[in-house]
Amino acid sequence: MNLQITKRTVMLIAFDLVATYLAYYVASVLTGVVHEVFVNNEIFFTLGILSLVNVVILALFHLYNNLWEYASVDEAVKLMLATALSTLGGAVFLWVIDVRLPIRVFVVAWLLFMLMCGVVRGLFRVLRTRARSFSSGESPSRLRTLVVGAGETGSLVIDRMATRDPLMPGLPVVATDDNPEKQGSRIHGVKVAGGSDDILSLVEAYEIEQIVVAIPSATLEERKRIYDICTRTDCKLRTLPNVRELRIDELDDVALRDVDVADLLGRDEVMLNTRSVSGYIAGESVLVTGGGGSIGSELCRQLCTVAPRKIVIFDMYENDAYLLRNELVSLYSDIEVIIEIGSVCDKDRLDDVFAKHRPGVVFHAAAHKHVPLMEICPREALQNNVFGTLNVVRLADEYAVKRFIFISTDKAVNPTSVMGATKRMGEMVMQYYARNSKTIYSAVRFGNVLGSNGSVIPVFKKQIAAGGPVTVTHPNIERYFMTVPEASRLVIQAGGLAEGGEIFILDMGRPVKIVELAKSLIKLSGHEPDVDIKIEFTGLRDGEKMYEELLMDEESTLPTENRSIMVSKGVDISFDEFEHKLADLESAINGTDEEAIAILESAVPTYRHTTNH
Repeated sequence: MNLQITKRTVMLIAFDLVATYLAYYVASVLTGVVHEVFVNNEIFFTLGILSLVNVVILALFHLYNNLWEYASVDEAVKLMLATALSTLGGAVFLWVIDVRLPIRVFVVAWLLFMLMCGVVRGLFRVLRTRARSFSSGESPSRLRTLVVGAGETGSLVIDRMATRDPLMPGLPVVATDDNPEKQGSRIHGVKVAGGSDDILSLVEAYEIEQIVVAIPSATLEERKRIYDICTRTDCKLRTLPNVRELRIDELDDVALRDVDVADLLGRDEVMLNTRSVSGYIAGESVLVTGGGGSIGSELCRQLCTVAPRKIVIFDMYENDAYLLRNELVSLYSDIEVIIEIGSVCDKDRLDDVFAKHRPGVVFHAAAHKHVPLMEICPREALQNNVFGTLNVVRLADEYAVKRFIFISTDKAVNPTSVMGATKRMGEMVMQYYARNSKTIYSAVRFGNVLGSNGSVIPVFKKQIAAGGPVTVTHPNIERYFMTVPEASRLVIQAGGLAEGGEIFILDMGRPVKIVELAKSLIKLSGHEPDVDIKIEFTGLRDGEKMYEELLMDEESTLPTENRSIMVSKGVDISFDEFEHKLADLESAINGTDEEAIAILESAVPTYRHTTNH
């Protein structure tokens, strides 16, 4: 049934309970049998049962969750069927308990109950429209808007714009839809004047200033094609979430948002399967190293949705961790959120944290990840990414942590950079301990994360804001991308799938050319690439690959129950070999950068140090 209990839901249920009594009483009066029906108090108990039947049936039809403020003919039909079925169910119930009412009472009661349900739900729309109108005051000049999509979501946009809802600003002028049956029709007075191929001509003909893409049910390819068309105009480009996927308590806040680069990449985000992860997270003390960073902080946010007992944010930088704690505490008062400041390189400090909080699950996200900087500072990368990881892995074993999830990267595959090689060594540390420990160790490997600290998106945005140029290393360079929330959800789900020693590989979709990413961002900013904002190619940096990989040559993958996650067992190494590698790498920390790189090449067989001078 998936009924979301909110204040409005409670109000509607209470009304429907009362409406049942009222409908049957008025029906008895209108049909002239009130004295026969309400002859004793037992009928009130009987009608109480009928009230519950009505509520259950309406809930099964999602009439407490649906977005009734923007109801269509489909919703009216659904209400008619639900009330008819509930009335029929009530009649059968009364017949079973040997209570006989004239059939005309049921017919009239059904009509009255259906009418009352429709009227009260319609009132929500009127009241909310008036409330928003008063709260918004005088609205600024409204942008002439073309709405792409004439379905339920498009209808919602047009209707709310027409009522001057401040959450959906604009003046709806014309709509498009690729369904030929909808073309030529009108939605709330706005004509559906063509399909997506007509967008450019309609923008010119109707002097459009804003385009709202309202097609949540479209395929990835369809959305990407439509966005490509829209970015060829000078219009402000906006979209909104799929209203049918929103909880009822989120409906008041549904609003237009600017189309961002994640939309243009054309991939659906994977949502968190709470059923598959709640078993190993719920009620646990969870430690997130690097918890204040872009990945670590989003991991904490997503973890809070599956009810851990405690989240320990371990990070070197207090400001980000402090802000994150304040955010989580304000949203999840039942979860203890603790900040511990320190470095994973400090084993004694880590030992204190493990002893104090006794984590049942550890997510290890702390790392140096900037490729060019780690080429300059290879010994720092060794210290943090290898021996910091070793510290956390060892303590997880000593303190009998149930699950340990290591955040890796596609740059660990056949690495050409110090950062990638140290992350690959971190995977090897995890896999070695997984063979002999009761702790379930695993790693999750994925590519670039949109908007994360140090990613190209913030850099490009700053360059565009400054008027350019936008710098790209090479016209053919490609990378895999996903959003921070999606990556975090998949990491949590992969942790639930682990049995020990696996490297989980996330489905990153298709690789994206960085130059195309730059062009999309320039277009979203209202500029023309290489006309308003120049793109310059600067050449590959040291350690940088032209194309990233997700698998090493000796690795093979198997599917998991989640189609977005694959698994590789990797390659085992012996105890003597492992200890020898670590001893050599530890000695390299006190040597020169050149010696560190040479020893790292020896320790990680797939690593080939690359300079791109």
